Amino acid sequence: MLQFLAYAYLRLSYTNDRSEESDSITNQKKLVKDFVAAHPDIKLVGEKVDDGYSGILFDRPAFQEMMEDIKAGKVNCVIVKDLSRLGREYIDTGRYLQQIFPGYGVRFISINDNIDTANERAGDNLTIGLKNIMNDDYCRDISVKTRSALQIKRENGDYVGACPIYGYRKDPENRNRLVIDEDAARVVRDIYRRKIDGASAKRIADELNELGVLSPLQYKESRGLPHPRGGFADVQGAKWSAHTVLRILQDETYTGVLLQGKQETYNHKLKNRINKPAEEWVRTENAHAPIIPRRDFDLVQKILSLDTRTTPDGKAVYLFSGLLICGSCGGPMTRKINKVGEKRYIYYHCPTGKKHGCEHPVMLREDALTACVLKSLQAHIQSVIELDKLLDSIGEEQINHDLIVGYQAQIRENEVQLEAARGFKTALYENFIKGLLTKAEYRSYKADYVQQIEQLQDAIAALRGNIEKALHNADDRQRWMQHFKQFSSMTELDRRAVIALIQSIRVLGKDDFEITYRYQPEYDRLSVQREAV
Repeated sequence: MLQFLAYAYLRLSYTNDRSEESDSITNQKKLVKDFVAAHPDIKLVGEKVDDGYSGILFDRPAFQEMMEDIKAGKVNCVIVKDLSRLGREYIDTGRYLQQIFPGYGVRFISINDNIDTANERAGDNLTIGLKNIMNDDYCRDISVKTRSALQIKRENGDYVGACPIYGYRKDPENRNRLVIDEDAARVVRDIYRRKIDGASAKRIADELNELGVLSPLQYKESRGLPHPRGGFADVQGAKWSAHTVLRILQDETYTGVLLQGKQETYNHKLKNRINKPAEEWVRTENAHAPIIPRRDFDLVQKILSLDTRTTPDGKAVYLFSGLLICGSCGGPMTRKINKVGEKRYIYYHCPTGKKHGCEHPVMLREDALTACVLKSLQAHIQSVIELDKLLDSIGEEQINHDLIVGYQAQIRENEVQLEAARGFKTALYENFIKGLLTKAEYRSYKADYVQQIEQLQDAIAALRGNIEKALHNADDRQRWMQHFKQFSSMTELDRRAVIALIQSIRVLGKDDFEITYRYQPEYDRLSVQREAV
């Protein structure tokens, strides 16, 4: 009697309810063993188990191992509980049943479906096809329902990811919320601090590796935390790298914002993910406790946007990197070093030069620039502090009241002009009908009035916006003034202060600079308020 060498193929999808005993791997094993015991022509030589894999795709590890053994002639029979264990995608499932298995002389048995390819009467092609279509449709239906449920959770501010980013864990009491993982969070805070202090991403990564700090992947593996394949991890040894550091520095999640739904698949049969446009992401403010203050996160984004050329040893970023602009041609200025004997002269110059269109290129020494910027910055900080004290003494409520009254008066005046312009525009058509205006005159006057109406409407909208700003002025004032006041005792210029307080420096001459400070519009607005009181 011909004896078949069989594998029991067992699969349990992550979408199945594992509380149901009939779908458990244990019951599948028992069912197959009982079947083989009643069929002496079959010898069970092994089991292949894919626990936690969907039936839609066939790139499951245990299934692929089984196929390799089939190709090597080690087995010639496959036994499953039912067709859905083999697969739920009807085209590929049908291909395995009708082409691949027969091509290798493999006997296929689905116990619950009464299918045995050794017996032509046990399971005709029509029945098998219908079962495969039903299994495929089941997957599509589950996929639609799952996507819909996940989207509702995202919109409610629930975290639905499987692997929280480095620095957070799932809350044990609420798996849809994130809590800070303090051990990893300390490293995240240190990365931001070093970046603000002027270190390059590569230097930060090198320092972390030198100190033996586990990379995000190593850290999660060491603590048994869920982690994605790839992500923060690097290929070689999963060490820290500049890329890993930059991803942490650019992730807004650390400010308490939850950003979800960044990617999606075309359908439930494809694993490849596509990136969705930012406007389609689901954004939830204050979804969890922040690790990094918003102020520091925004400052780091500003630093990353600049031309941050580092020193030759890669440990720090040049003091004015990305901030110096030639006042003549508007191009960025370049740092150069000249050596004369044992002396070193560091200076900045415009690389464009007269030969390439810069009419008045300037060359200035770094030490003179540093001293001048420090003096100007100290004076500006003092002006901010004095302005803050003055506005406090005058009273925020009185200032806002006077501003709002002025804005409201201007709105009323603009509304009178707007009503008049609309009346004139309406009268134009009547004059045109009466023959008082030619067609060309009518079109010209109408265009003028339309433009005037639009300008007045924009002006009224802007004034109403100013009223809203005045009503919330106190909190805004405290926010940006604190940026300057924290540097009030500064005696030396460093990269952190330069980036935090200065937007740009236009070099007009060796002793002539035009410094644009951060929050310049807010400062100018409050200065006008001070003069108006």
